[in-house]
Amino acid sequence: MNVNIKPKVDKPVIGESLLYFLVWAVVLLVPILNSKMMSEEHVLLVNIFIVWSKLIPYIFIFLINNYILVPFLLLRKKYISYIVLLLIMLVSVFYTLEYYLDSISHLPYVSADSELIHGKASFTDLAWYWNVLLGVFMTLANIGIKFVFKSMSDERKIIALERQGLQAEMDALKYQINPHFFMNTLNNIHALIDIDATAAKTTVIELSKMMRYVLYDSENQVTNLVNDVSFVEHYIALMRIRFTSDVDIRFDVQDPLPAGVKVPPLLLIVFVENAFKHGVSYAEPSYVYISLRCDGSRTYFEVRNSCHSVHGKEPGGVGLENVRKRLELIYDGNYSLVVDDSKKEEYVVKLSIPIMR
Repeated sequence: MNVNIKPKVDKPVIGESLLYFLVWAVVLLVPILNSKMMSEEHVLLVNIFIVWSKLIPYIFIFLINNYILVPFLLLRKKYISYIVLLLIMLVSVFYTLEYYLDSISHLPYVSADSELIHGKASFTDLAWYWNVLLGVFMTLANIGIKFVFKSMSDERKIIALERQGLQAEMDALKYQINPHFFMNTLNNIHALIDIDATAAKTTVIELSKMMRYVLYDSENQVTNLVNDVSFVEHYIALMRIRFTSDVDIRFDVQDPLPAGVKVPPLLLIVFVENAFKHGVSYAEPSYVYISLRCDGSRTYFEVRNSCHSVHGKEPGGVGLENVRKRLELIYDGNYSLVVDDSKKEEYVVKLSIPIMR
């Protein structure tokens, strides 16, 4: 399952090339429909071919404009060159065509009846300058469509780049958390070596399980809540080995957890780690109480720990700051993270996030 950082922009229902194809298909059908509307007993193919032949200059101009002039001049902001070449092309095509048709109309083998046949289905019997004006309108419509589709394409590219940038930022924040966490855990193992070598070996095994989770599951944008809870349980097991009975550690998890609930990997461990880092004292009674539950739409996570100094009320340093940024990037404000340090002897963190499946 992937997390959509930004709303996806719907792709256009119809592509630009397909739109052009449909428009020209309709234009080419007009002579056939026109013949029918004039109540001809039979649709004369010669009429239709004559009209189609008169559309060839427009098709030629469209192709040159759409695939050469617009991409290589207009879109590169060479406006004067575009306008000059477009007008030269329009005048040259239609003036030359009209001159040619006028010159052959006086030839003896050109039948006068062709004028009549031509007139039945043609809607392009215009002077060359009117054809130029019609060509200008056609190219303006072509430019309008081109810019609409280009605007949509640019918007999709910008949003894709934003999404990639946000994903890269989330990855960077996540990988800032991992070294921070493992540095503290290795310090715990170092302390255990002098106290209990057997416990240190067990700790290394627990740490290897956690590293496997970090290496594989944390590569995904989200993971099963059960997996992240299991990761927290491994961490708490390490802390129990280190602190034995000196610290009251409780982890109250809803049983069973809803199936298929997803969370960002390594999200919960930051709060747990901060609770042990800032809330445990070797000289005074200490506790860390953790609870997790889900309802139909949200996941609620709470960590309470004892406080023994002003240092214990620090907001978690880099780890907690990074998790705030991750929450904002992923949930876009649809989350609640409350840090309550109003009590001198207790520090409380409450997190509420929407359920993802």
